[in-house]
Amino acid sequence: MKKHTRKYLCLLLILVLAFSIPAEITAAPAKSTKLKTPLAKNGRLKVKKTSLLNSKGKPVVLKGVSTHGINWFPEYVNPDSFKTLRDNWRVNCIRLAMYTEEYNGYCSGGSKKDLKSLIDKGVTYATELGMYVIIDWHILSDSNPNKNKKQAISFFKEMAKKYRKNKNVLYEICNEPNGGTSWKDIKSYAKSVIKTIRTYDKKNIILVGTPTWSQDVDTAADSPIKGYSNLMYTFHFYAATHKDNYRSKVEKAIKKGLPVFVSEFGISESSGNGKINKKEANKWIKFLKKRKISFVCWNLSNKNESSALLKSSCQKTKGFKSSDLSAAGKWFKKVL
Repeated sequence: MKKHTRKYLCLLLILVLAFSIPAEITAAPAKSTKLKTPLAKNGRLKVKKTSLLNSKGKPVVLKGVSTHGINWFPEYVNPDSFKTLRDNWRVNCIRLAMYTEEYNGYCSGGSKKDLKSLIDKGVTYATELGMYVIIDWHILSDSNPNKNKKQAISFFKEMAKKYRKNKNVLYEICNEPNGGTSWKDIKSYAKSVIKTIRTYDKKNIILVGTPTWSQDVDTAADSPIKGYSNLMYTFHFYAATHKDNYRSKVEKAIKKGLPVFVSEFGISESSGNGKINKKEANKWIKFLKKRKISFVCWNLSNKNESSALLKSSCQKTKGFKSSDLSAAGKWFKKVL
């Protein structure tokens, strides 16, 4: 065979092979369309002046949902429920509300073992889903956090030792001080608990409650806790009750340099029930977004009250559809 003939056959063979290779092999691999989780995007959070920042130093806003008391509604602490909120609602934070003195409370006869197990499950699920999670020492009828201070110190010592390596955990050390409890009392309690947490966990955010059901952030701003970093102060509101004068309190606190975090709010009356006020709620959301203040909505349950995000007839604990949601639930999902 002549050289030019062999050369021609070789070229022909190369062309045949090229056109016979499957397209999926020759095509450039498609870029992954998988979205990053909130935690993957932002990493461990930190506080600078009045702002909550991500690991790259950019402002971040947590948009969360609070459980009702896990003491009574443990069924919503499940991975599918959290995933539904993350993927369908765009929620990036879960608050685990553990009542301390009500029926089955941590300090009033509830099973400490079972409640801590629920906390651990909640933290684990949130971590696996790349969501932030708030461990909430939910004082209410105990009014003054100093009443159960020793138990709080013991609890948060255990939590801090256990979750110090988690980049997604926040500690809320006293939900709603009330009954005339002063900022001086709260501050004294907070210093002890913060010292305990910081012994083991140097970095994660600590949320400090303020007087009058966590509304007097302006009072806390006059005398903030010093000597520690990554502290924020909680403000709670219910839109049908708390209006412009309460926004003024937040505004004053921020102007004084206080980092504010809305760890609980609803669009009902302050009781958690009664009428809802969407118009006032929209004003609040506009106010919070403009100032880049994080907010957590109360509450994920089917309790027969207007602040619950699910209808009382809803028996689902995951995959919530629009028809399962209360008026408050539909409003909040739309906001997100």
